[in-house]
Amino acid sequence: MIDNEALTYDDVLLQPQYSNIRSRREINIGTAFKKDVNLSLPIISSPMDTITGGTMAATMAKAGGVGIIHRYNTIESQVLEVIRAYELCPDDNIIIGAAVGVTGDYFERAKALISAGVDVLCIDVAHGHHILMKEALIDIRALAPALHIMAGNVATLQGVNDLADWGADSVRCNIGGGSICSTRIQTGHGIPGLQTIFECAKTDRDVAIIADGGIRNSGDVVKALAAGADAVMCGSLLSGTSETPGNVFEDQDGFKYKTYRGMASKEAQMKWRGTYSSFEGVASQVPFRGGVGPLLEDLERGLRSGFSYSGARNMSELRSKAVFVRQTPAGFGESKTHINTRKW
Repeated sequence: MIDNEALTYDDVLLQPQYSNIRSRREINIGTAFKKDVNLSLPIISSPMDTITGGTMAATMAKAGGVGIIHRYNTIESQVLEVIRAYELCPDDNIIIGAAVGVTGDYFERAKALISAGVDVLCIDVAHGHHILMKEALIDIRALAPALHIMAGNVATLQGVNDLADWGADSVRCNIGGGSICSTRIQTGHGIPGLQTIFECAKTDRDVAIIADGGIRNSGDVVKALAAGADAVMCGSLLSGTSETPGNVFEDQDGFKYKTYRGMASKEAQMKWRGTYSSFEGVASQVPFRGGVGPLLEDLERGLRSGFSYSGARNMSELRSKAVFVRQTPAGFGESKTHINTRKW
């Protein structure tokens, strides 16, 4: 039985609205997260071992977002990355996050990260609507009642509500939508990314919604925020930059690249624990793109422009004014630049 139709980012556009915004400097794209975690840039870097270590976390913090330092190393190594992030950013107003799992050393890791001073602790697991998540959230909430705890991933309203009731302040929403994630193909489970946000944002709990996966450009970020997300989490958008962990390689033609891989890929699992179970991701090579700063600046410009097209000066106005329209496949093709595909 099919309950309803599910939409992804390419299925919709936001209808332009009347605007009296004279300058995009009037626009505040910040988000009031929970537990005193306020972001002037509503972008979070993903806790992947090819995306966020201490350097990326520090850079994200300086830009007004937050980076979640990955957990695919020893406790000691992760703590050192947290310490390094703070030493790069000696500013009391920065936000640094780090991830833990739900099995093994997760509780000892959480204690060590809290002692190191993390502002956000992310309980990071592919299928977050699970008894192990419940137990981990309850344990860590008892350990740190005032700490901002992020959890996920889920794809349903019930998932968000349960994680909030178990102790989460923010919830990562999306299953299988990432550029290197194959969960939907391997398992047959998931909900398209934008529909996930529409559904999860219906929650009546005091919890922040994070759109995690499937975000490919600033327009997708605007759509996610308009649909009810408080922030977005990005992996591929930030991949291949100087701040991501890993070496820069160069092929015989002088092409420079870095590795980007899903944490459920066979390659990542083998490096992390020497074995693999079900693999629900892939590994890839991405072009080396230099510093992440210009990319974040371009995303910020795109967000301000997107807000202005809805006549919105802030997140609240964007949500209240947003009008989504369906576009056909031909409409999606028309939306993209198409000069290079034209047959003259």
